[in-house]
Amino acid sequence: MAPHADRFGAAVAAGAAGIPAALAARGRGWCVAVASILEAAAAKPGNVHPAASFTDLTFAELAAAGIAIAPAIEAAPMRPLGTTILRAVTEATAATRSNANLGIVLLVAPLAAASGPAIGRAPSSAADADAIVAAAGPADAAAIWAAIQRAKPGGLGRSDRWDLAGPPPPDIRAAMRESAGRDTIARLWSQGYSELFAGPVADLSAAVSVGWPLESAIVRCHLRQLARCPDSLIGRRHGPAAAAEVSARAAALVAHEPAGPADAAAPAWLAAIADFDAWLRAPRRLNPGTTADLIAAALYILLRDGRLADGVAAILPRTTSP
Repeated sequence: MAPHADRFGAAVAAGAAGIPAALAARGRGWCVAVASILEAAAAKPGNVHPAASFTDLTFAELAAAGIAIAPAIEAAPMRPLGTTILRAVTEATAATRSNANLGIVLLVAPLAAASGPAIGRAPSSAADADAIVAAAGPADAAAIWAAIQRAKPGGLGRSDRWDLAGPPPPDIRAAMRESAGRDTIARLWSQGYSELFAGPVADLSAAVSVGWPLESAIVRCHLRQLARCPDSLIGRRHGPAAAAEVSARAAALVAHEPAGPADAAAPAWLAAIADFDAWLRAPRRLNPGTTADLIAAALYILLRDGRLADGVAAILPRTTSP
């Protein structure tokens, strides 16, 4: 049983009930909406979920933002990358009070653009997504810059060459390269998507394949990614030492995680996760938001190629099931 199985399933079903029937199950738009809802519904330490909100963000808003970006992601192969990202961010910011999913949009848009037309095809390899990013031209850069400015992401700071307060760069990948040291998504855009596939995608796929309950698999993947890589949102807002401490605490949890899915609801394990969650929330809000975005992108990939079909069919409303 998952850490909060009943709450998780109910939240996912409620969120997914808002997905338009026009979005075909396992299509790009459907997958990004469901991935966003699954990621937000799982009780991941430090993040928003159905039982834990921030003053400017709730689970319902994250679900609404995920649904809002679905049409733009659905049409990604037919539009320039920059257009897809700007349209998605425009719709998401109209649906929420704050930057709810800029990171998810930036991660998923190249995957969706690279994906073939058939529903259920794998949403691309790391090389496919990297090729889409590499092909982005000045018009894409201008639209992506406008999208980032619209979303107003926190803690990005100032750049000596390409600053969000200034005009767009002619080469978005070059601008991302300058931010790669302080932002994980910028690093993926500038250095390739292999880190996403080798890390969260592999972790989540492995957990699901051996029978971990879906929420537990998502939480486990979140902790493993935090242990592997300091969260760049925490690093930007609170400094590298804080991000490193969060990673160290996550690594300590991973070192003592249950041996298998049968122990996913072991009381000691759930208590350790709850303690970590409480420490992340007070006295400072150490929100591992970039890690959450990576988990959402991994969920999108597994949904698109069918590896989560059984897990989601059991909890989605009948009209939105794959």
